[in-house]
Amino acid sequence: MSCKPLVVDLDGTLIRSDVLIECGFAFTRSAPHRFYEPLLWLMREGKAGLKARLAAATNIDVTVLPYDPAVIEWLKEERAAGRTLVLATASHERYAKAIAEHLGLFDRTFATDGVTNLSAHRKRDVLVAEFGEKGFDYAGNSHDDVAVWAAAERAYVVNPSNGVERTARKQGNVARVIDGRAGWLKPWAKSLRLHQWLKNLLIFVPLLAAHQASDPALLLSAALAFLAFGMCASSVYLLNDLLDLEDDRHHPTKRKRPLASGSLPLAWGAALFPVLLVMGGSIAWFLLPHKFALTLLGYYVLTLAYSFHLKRRVMVDVVVLASLYTTRIIAGAAAIDAKLTFWLLAFSMFVFLSLALVKRYAELHALQERGLAKSRGRGYVASDLSLISSLGAASGYLSVLVLALYIQDSNTTSLYRHPQFIWLACPLLLYWVSRTWVLAHRGQMHDDPIVYAAKDRVSWVVFGLCGIVFWMAI
Repeated sequence: MSCKPLVVDLDGTLIRSDVLIECGFAFTRSAPHRFYEPLLWLMREGKAGLKARLAAATNIDVTVLPYDPAVIEWLKEERAAGRTLVLATASHERYAKAIAEHLGLFDRTFATDGVTNLSAHRKRDVLVAEFGEKGFDYAGNSHDDVAVWAAAERAYVVNPSNGVERTARKQGNVARVIDGRAGWLKPWAKSLRLHQWLKNLLIFVPLLAAHQASDPALLLSAALAFLAFGMCASSVYLLNDLLDLEDDRHHPTKRKRPLASGSLPLAWGAALFPVLLVMGGSIAWFLLPHKFALTLLGYYVLTLAYSFHLKRRVMVDVVVLASLYTTRIIAGAAAIDAKLTFWLLAFSMFVFLSLALVKRYAELHALQERGLAKSRGRGYVASDLSLISSLGAASGYLSVLVLALYIQDSNTTSLYRHPQFIWLACPLLLYWVSRTWVLAHRGQMHDDPIVYAAKDRVSWVVFGLCGIVFWMAI
């Protein structure tokens, strides 16, 4: 083992994250109306000034950052053997010192201050001035670290960016490569919430309700609407995960999300969410009626309001969630230029409010099981469980009442030759709503209720029977 100091980079090496990006989204979440200010700081004061400003304006919990377990274990072994460990990072000194204090592994810390951005050759110059040329070993991960490796005795390459390992090896001093990353496909699918695209099947409901599913042109329009909505929704999911990094890391299951856990680089998520938004918006504006594009815009704005503020407001959050589900049906009608009926809107609002309350109930039930009284980032407390269950069950039963009243409407007879058969769907839905709430009460509802239903055989049987019932009524 070398007796020379081991200097370790922070972003992408010690942690599977980037403190600057973390600070940027933490600032945006706390002050969304000032989202443009970091760009002004960068232009006026440079990168060092930007980092100093963001460090002063944010308060990131360094105890839950995604530290690389392999690197931490290696550093513990080196320290136990008596080696001097040094943290040298381009992140601001406030967070560098807090991380060093939290870990208790480092003897010294070098970091960016309000004047000097300690990256690439500037980091190299500081380390050479302190330890001498070839007087230290260095662990890093990016192209900025190549200049530092050239001045180090030994190079340790950790989770390297594309082409970095090849460039580092050309210098002939690579002692070890540490790469504990898995493949990218699964983290991307999880971050984009491709399984949540099931919700976007609601876009086809107006097409089915109007008995126009056999029209190729309308079917194509609905399919394009599905794709545009999916891209827009995935963009929202990425942005929401970036804004909720700290809250997710305190959650028993959400901490495993790719961006929160570090299995997907924050820079990739920050780059992709606007791209998906532009792609989805382009499909909506150029290939579909403008009414659909405006509906999609309304959905995005409402989702942003939910992400920044409304999800922390008691009961407002579940009404907004129900509205977002219903918006998919409204968008489906706009895509095929169909008229929305009072009955469809009323049914969807009540049933989706019930499902939104199921989701919140399941979260609070899990909170209570862990012995906690209040949810982080939400306005609910564990004692709200009984109220939420009462409101949710009532809302679900009201949706079935709306369906029953729809059967008696005079316009129903113009769509169905035997509308009386639809009565058979009422007990089926009553059973499904009741069973959903029983599962939630027993703590067995671990997914979004719609996603759970998509994987639940009983739900498939119930929905299949309802489909048969409506087919018999036509």
